[in-house]
Amino acid sequence: MHQETYRAGVLTEPRVSRPGFGLLRPSARTLLALFVCLGLLLLAVVPPLVSLNRYQRRVTTSMAQVLGRPVHLDHVTLNLLPLPSFTLENLVIDELPPFGAEPMIRANTVNARLRIGSLWRHRVEFSRITFTDPSVNLVHLPDGRWNLSGILLQASHVDAAPTAQTSAGPAPRFPYIEATGARINLKLGQEKTPFSLTEAEFALWLPEPRQWEMRISAKPARTDVSVSDTGTLKLEAALDLASPRASDLGDLPLTADATWTDAPLGATSRLLTGADAGVRGQLNLSAHLSGQISSARLTLRAQADNLHRADFIPEHSLSVDLECTALATHVFHALDDLRCSWPVPDSNGATVALTGTLPDLLDLRRSAQLEIGTPQLPASVLSTWAHVLSARVPAETRASGSLAASMLYAGDKPGSWQGHATFNDLALIGSHLGEAPLAIGDATLATTTAPGPPSLVLDPVHLPLGGHDPAVLEGSADRDGITLHLAGLIAIPQLLALAAAAPQFGEGLPEVLPHNRAAGPTRLDLTAHRPWGSAQIWTDTLNRPAPPPQQRPTRKTHH
Repeated sequence: MHQETYRAGVLTEPRVSRPGFGLLRPSARTLLALFVCLGLLLLAVVPPLVSLNRYQRRVTTSMAQVLGRPVHLDHVTLNLLPLPSFTLENLVIDELPPFGAEPMIRANTVNARLRIGSLWRHRVEFSRITFTDPSVNLVHLPDGRWNLSGILLQASHVDAAPTAQTSAGPAPRFPYIEATGARINLKLGQEKTPFSLTEAEFALWLPEPRQWEMRISAKPARTDVSVSDTGTLKLEAALDLASPRASDLGDLPLTADATWTDAPLGATSRLLTGADAGVRGQLNLSAHLSGQISSARLTLRAQADNLHRADFIPEHSLSVDLECTALATHVFHALDDLRCSWPVPDSNGATVALTGTLPDLLDLRRSAQLEIGTPQLPASVLSTWAHVLSARVPAETRASGSLAASMLYAGDKPGSWQGHATFNDLALIGSHLGEAPLAIGDATLATTTAPGPPSLVLDPVHLPLGGHDPAVLEGSADRDGITLHLAGLIAIPQLLALAAAAPQFGEGLPEVLPHNRAAGPTRLDLTAHRPWGSAQIWTDTLNRPAPPPQQRPTRKTHH
């Protein structure tokens, strides 16, 4: 039993020796020492950071020197945890006068993480700078200059150590710069275009001395139309500043890879043109650039899958896998030596080729010089395309023969399109036409060289439609629409069979044919006119009374 004692009239327990109590004293002293050391460390670190106004001036001055343009901010806040950093509020990077009065970059919040050791070298260095939801204006002037070019040239003349370099050196280490939720707007001169990149994630760093690497992921957007899903645009680029100091932006070596994936064609057409082109499918683009900014070799691949019209779902869809090469010149304003090839599926190796130059990518209609053609494309492929493009073509209608075509587009000439398309041994096959194919033979479409509006002319085609001599079909197409002329001795049932096999040709034809359709061949002279986007109207130039009009069911027209 423990012996009880009395003290001041109070019964107290005796002191008991507890095992391990003496062992805790060194730990407490160690903990106290750690707190003291931490306090001393904070006292050593905090004083250089107390004068935030002085460092605010240093921050803005340092950024202005690197960017070559004025930098402003409203307030600086010091953060000690989790790592020492500054929070910059309402950061504004001004634009140079030639590019407009609107700031180049505006960000409500920027976090700049400090490199502690730089403070004792009388230098402010940041290991990471993070922009939150910034707005960036990318400006292009009519003389070809970009506002970004001045920043790149300015940076090429500033010595900086790699971002990941652990120890300080004579040159300041370049920070890892990133942005989240950024919006990048495109301006042409003083006018802001509707095109932009939203939800952009951006990163810029120096992996080696005088070498920049950049990575960006964003959603293409347009402000004047509603576009919900446009796929994802990604870009990774490396800019080599290790070559002799550049006096011009175009002298800098560049390597870049870009992709645009999972872009629905309907949304893509609204994005690029402002209107829905009525085409559906999925688009994927990939590109590689290598060379100098002023002259780089471009390799491009465009893939469109499940391609079809929006107003109906065909039995089969189209796919396009286009590969192009070109020389990107004049700081990506022009494409020289453009060569594209599309191996057409199910065509026994046939290809469609595109060659030419694009001297001004901002004015393609006037400057482009292009030639597109194919040496021998099976007509069966064309009939497959017809079923995809129109729900009116009967499923059993097929074509045989081949197509050879060559078309030249010269945007600087009055007749922009010139060339021809020739069908060789063309024949139509289908249940409407009976057991034997309708042998059409050769047919040629060619552009006119006569003065006046450009047009495409169908040379006379001889159609065996039951008469002693073939009927003659000819026509033309211009900016107003399509005109056809059919004349000769024709068996009405055979003409109606052709109209059923080719509904676009036969639209409106039965209404002008003679009453007596069971008799032998009848001499006909018919003319059709179809304005673009409207119905086709046939007229009988022999002025015979037409049969009573029949009520046709109302339906949507597919051309």
